[in-house]
Amino acid sequence: MAKLNNINTTDIVEAIRLGCHCMQSVFNADDGDIPYFRVAVRPEVFLGRSLEDHIPGRHLNGLLNAEDAAGVAIEEDAVERHARAAFFSFSGSIALPKQRVDYQGPPVKFNDHNVREGFHALYPLVAYRNSSHARELAKASIEAVLEFFVREGSWNKERMQTEHGIQVDCERTVIEGVARCIGPLVKYYRAEAYGPALDLAVALKEKVISEVFLDDGSYCIERFGGHVHSTTCVMSSLAQLAELTQDGELFGRVKAFYDHGLWELRDQLGWSIEEARQNNDRADEGEMNNTGDVLETALILGRHGYTDCYQDAERILRCHMLPAQLRDVSWIEEPENPDGVDHLRDVTNRIRGSYGFPAPYGHQPIENKFLRFNTDVVGGSVGSLCEALRAVARFDDSGHHVSLLFDHEDDNVAVKSPYPHGQLEVQVKKPAPLHVRIPTWVNRKQLRIDGIESEVRWSNGYLFIAEPPVNRPVVINYELATEEIVLNHRTRDIRVRLRGDEVAAMDNFGADVTFFDEF
Repeated sequence: MAKLNNINTTDIVEAIRLGCHCMQSVFNADDGDIPYFRVAVRPEVFLGRSLEDHIPGRHLNGLLNAEDAAGVAIEEDAVERHARAAFFSFSGSIALPKQRVDYQGPPVKFNDHNVREGFHALYPLVAYRNSSHARELAKASIEAVLEFFVREGSWNKERMQTEHGIQVDCERTVIEGVARCIGPLVKYYRAEAYGPALDLAVALKEKVISEVFLDDGSYCIERFGGHVHSTTCVMSSLAQLAELTQDGELFGRVKAFYDHGLWELRDQLGWSIEEARQNNDRADEGEMNNTGDVLETALILGRHGYTDCYQDAERILRCHMLPAQLRDVSWIEEPENPDGVDHLRDVTNRIRGSYGFPAPYGHQPIENKFLRFNTDVVGGSVGSLCEALRAVARFDDSGHHVSLLFDHEDDNVAVKSPYPHGQLEVQVKKPAPLHVRIPTWVNRKQLRIDGIESEVRWSNGYLFIAEPPVNRPVVINYELATEEIVLNHRTRDIRVRLRGDEVAAMDNFGADVTFFDEF
């Protein structure tokens, strides 16, 4: 069943829209509209486990960024239901996200793994909905982390239990715990210019770079922990903080890890292993959250002069992130539902647009007995796709920059991708120099440019045109080079034939829900 999804890898907006469809469809009507966490597809099909402290933040971050970045129409009722679930998780005498032990009771169990998700719920409600309640909770939550973690040196579990009745479960490394929230703290500061948010982000950063993200860029499972998404989301968080504060030393730590330790957790196309400790019977199981974090880090590094990271980002999008979305659900059998329970209702339609734990070649790694998608992965992936959409083109003091070669149009520039159109076209809408990133595999001697008379130059991987015509396309013609590479995974080598920065064919080892033609 090759090319199951048959997707157009030039269309980031469509992937965002489908992801939003899923995030607006997975409320559990039998549990007060708390959103589901689990999406099971094989051997059974069902939605499972409502989760109030984790999912609303993932989805609010994805949905409200989709509205802002892609213009996707979001159902306000869905925003309100996610917000209610998030606010419920913060209820009680201490403003930290918590979950229920008893489904009929209040949220009392706190795991610092979910502090990130708590802030990811609050910041978009402040930034995009001006929610006073979210603003109050964010301030109180920042103070709670400062009080119970930063000033104590570690979580004061005894005080949290005796004074607030909270069951504390924080046995992970700092990377798998509270350090994950640095990124949403940066986003909250950008939205509100609230000093304590930046103070907490910097305090956590100092702990992380002194203990974990060392200057040699190495990865060690004992320092980081085995949950790979925590490692990648802290990496992207540090990149966001470095960009905000223009911290050159911190950029150096991020780039060192990106160039070295990260390669123990990813391959050349952006696939990233779900769990660093996972056995060989799950060796090809990835996680799209991780891939999204690698993508976001690449985009930030690209903006700061590392042009090769933009090419990495485009390859990640075309070769793994866009193909791995669940678009075609015709192969999934709708479960019987004689009792009319919500977790079996209209499942195949509700999960369309999901992301999960794919192999490079398809949805289900060949050794896996189970096939799942998780709704938190949808939120993280959509948020990352929004950052990619924002990064396709930008305008600044040095002119127009086209960095990702996707179809795109905004107030400053219109771009036609070479993948569906056979040639790259860029049309600027106001006078300014034009910078167009040209992939490294392009033979510059054979490149042909139509539509300009002035001289062109090359600068840091970009074709530079000082005075491009306004409202008339510059056409850049080049061949999409064919290349064969090998992905060296734990238990097998995976051959890939590339056409430019997209996959033309890949080994699939007899898997039945695959993304590409067989190599």
